[in-house]
This record gives sequence, structure tokens and C-alpha cells, in this order.
Amino acid sequence: MLLSTQLRSVVELRYGINPHQSGRILNSIEQQPFRIINGNMSYVNILDAAHSWQLVREVRSAIDRPTAASFKHVSPAGVAIAGDLDSTTVATWGHDCAEFTGVASAYVRARDCDPRSSFGDMVAVSDPVDADLAHFLTGVVSDGIIAPGFEAGTVATLTRKKRGAFLVLEADTTFDPPARERRDILGLTVEQDRDQTPITTELLTVVEGKALTEQSIRDALLGLVTMRYTQSNSVAFIHDGATVGIGAGQQSRVDCTRLAAAKTSTWWTRRSDSVRSLARPDGMTRQDHVNWQMRLIEGDPTPLEVSAFMHRFGFEPTPLPTEERANWIGELDNVTMVSDGFLPFRDNVDHASRVGTRHIVEPGGSVRTIDVATACSELGIDLIHTGLRLFHH
Repeated sequence: MLLSTQLRSVVELRYGINPHQSGRILNSIEQQPFRIINGNMSYVNILDAAHSWQLVREVRSAIDRPTAASFKHVSPAGVAIAGDLDSTTVATWGHDCAEFTGVASAYVRARDCDPRSSFGDMVAVSDPVDADLAHFLTGVVSDGIIAPGFEAGTVATLTRKKRGAFLVLEADTTFDPPARERRDILGLTVEQDRDQTPITTELLTVVEGKALTEQSIRDALLGLVTMRYTQSNSVAFIHDGATVGIGAGQQSRVDCTRLAAAKTSTWWTRRSDSVRSLARPDGMTRQDHVNWQMRLIEGDPTPLEVSAFMHRFGFEPTPLPTEERANWIGELDNVTMVSDGFLPFRDNVDHASRVGTRHIVEPGGSVRTIDVATACSELGIDLIHTGLRLFHH
């Protein structure tokens, strides 16, 4: 274990990407991006910490609001800025959260975007960890946190997690990454410029529809920065300062859209009376309860899941009535979709329209951009081009 130390020239890791692989950090720069306060990193921990810290820092700069990300397997499960917690979020994570402000509210909102995927995440926050966030993290399963600072007493609270193995990293806000990045692949060293194009409102050009509101601009910027640090191909749906559905690492653009839309639909349906009425039985963990809610929404349980559900809840799981679910999803509105690459076909627009999308932000430049613009016009969706591809691998 390394304790309160800067990264040295060679640091042995807990393991590489998999436990059967050894790993280490080889440093060639004097100033380091973070210091290890507690814990022992794995290879994936480093990737998640490095990308998630850059993400929340860039969103903080672009929007000027405390920001948090829940990161898993080198892509965000959820990203959100500070804001009020809705009643479903409070019911899920505890009534103590209702009064959270600042970075604590940002993280609870980020974790609630896709709470099943956030299980065992790397936490990243743009502002120093406060007592509310430290206390909240003691009650959820996470691997570690990276933050620019820690208020008094919070490190002691965090280091008790995971029997003392919880990873705590303090980011250096003055660190300026090298202008070029390198990686080794099959004995070859490849190099490129680091992606430093600023994410600002100047990127947003409306090519179909009306001028953007302050909220839609904010959500567009949040989505663009999120895409910069999400494995490509990727698409995100954003609602009120939170990424409520992310589709990452798909080979087909429309598969990204469909996956992100399905997650958005699940996020919204968790807020319906039918799902919220599923009471948590005595002895059931919060995570198990939210997992069962999501399986109830998705439907098509396996025979083993049906048996387990009946054992825990005392009745057989039944899918939400199709009409009821459709009516509920029809109430979702003012969603912004952001794509890291251009939309090649209008099918992306059609799928997006099913989850209340009113704004689509993409680079533009497809040979079928006119088809995409026509679809947006037909469906009452604003189309915004950025001219900036944000692939990430």
C-alpha cells in the first residue's frame, strides 16, 4: 500500500487489467496528476480515475457547477451536476440525501442515472469531498474516489471502507497534462495530440429547429464532455443536468442510441407509481431492491428470477401494462441526445424521439445529414451540429 505519496518513477500495481496480469506505472514526468492517500491501485483503477477526473473537471469549467461522475470499465455509468434530488432519488438512496447540496447532490444524482451499473464504481468529483458525500459513500459499494481535496474528517471516514482498502486519490488541480499521448500496442508505440478542443457554446450551431434555451445548452455541454471520455461509439441522453442514459462501446451507432434510450426509459419508469410502489422487504439491501425494480421494468424474467422474486416479495412479477408504460414514457420531455460521431441514418432520430428527445447534438457531415435533418423536422426535434467528432478509445 502507498500512503499519502506522490507517484514515484516506478509503482507496482495491485494487478493489471486482470488479476493474472502484473502491472506497474512507469513515470517520465516530475509533476504527477494525483497522489495516493489510501489504497492500492489496479490498472483499471488508473484508467477510470484519470478519465473521470478529466471529465468532471471539464464539465465544472464549461458549466460552472459542482460535477460528479460514476465510472465503470473506462466509461461513465452516470454524470450529473449539483441540483435538487427528486422524490424517487431520495426514496432510493435515503431521506438524508434530500438536503444534500453541492458535490454530494451531484454524486447521488450521477449514481441514480444507472444504479445497477454504478455498483462498484470509481467516483470522481470536481470539488472537495464534504461530510455528506463521505457519509453517503460509506453506505454504497464503490472501489475508490478521486477529488481535488477533502474536508476535515472525510479521509478518515473514507479509508474505513472496504476494510481499509478503499482507494482515495487527491487530484492536483495545477497539473497540466503533456500535449501528446502515447501507448504501446503489440510492441508499437503510437502517439497523438491530446484532445484539447474546448467544449463551449460556440460549438453549437442550430441547423434545424429553434434557438436553444439555457437548460438545453447546459445539457448539450454536459453531454459533449461526457462523450469525450466514453468509449466509442457512444451516445448519451441528458435530462436536467444528468446523463440519464449512456450507450457506450457499440460498433453500430444505432445500437448506441437504442441502448441509451432503453436506459433512459428505465430511469424514467423507475419514477412511475407502479414501480415506486414495490416496497422493500425487511432485510433486503438497497442495491438488491433497485435491481429488482429495474428487472421488473425490463420484464422477461428467467424462471429462476420469478422464483426468487416470489420468495422475496410474496407475489409473482408481472410486466407493466404496455399502454400504461407507453403513456408514462410519453410524459418524459425536454431530453437532449448527444452523439460522439455523426448520425449516419435517420433511425437514430426515430429511436431518440421515443424518450422525449427535443434536441439532438452531433458533429454533422454525414452523406445523409439531410435525411437526419428531415426526420428532426418531422418529429419536432432541434438539430445542432458541432463539427467536432469526439471518439475515445
